[in-house]
Amino acid sequence: MSGSVEPDSDDVWQDRGFAAVQAFAVELRGLHQSNPWPHIPALPQAMAYLMTELWDRGFTQTQIREGFETALIELPKYTLGDEIRP
Repeated sequence: MSGSVEPDSDDVWQDRGFAAVQAFAVELRGLHQSNPWPHIPALPQAMAYLMTELWDRGFTQTQIREGFETALIELPKYTLGDEIRP
């Protein structure tokens, strides 16, 4: 017995999702910081484009809306009222 543990396929799936979201957030933050048009905020543009991409990839309007609404409900629990990460 080698002592190594096979990763659970559900954990691998979840890790892939987290990694995709984190990579998107890192890239978006870089674009926000380097935005050559400060009068056009990068985040609203990206979120609008993300919604159209999700729809183009087969998510329903209801799924997209519920995803964003759930995220907005969960945000204050994560941030504990801070406007920006300290």
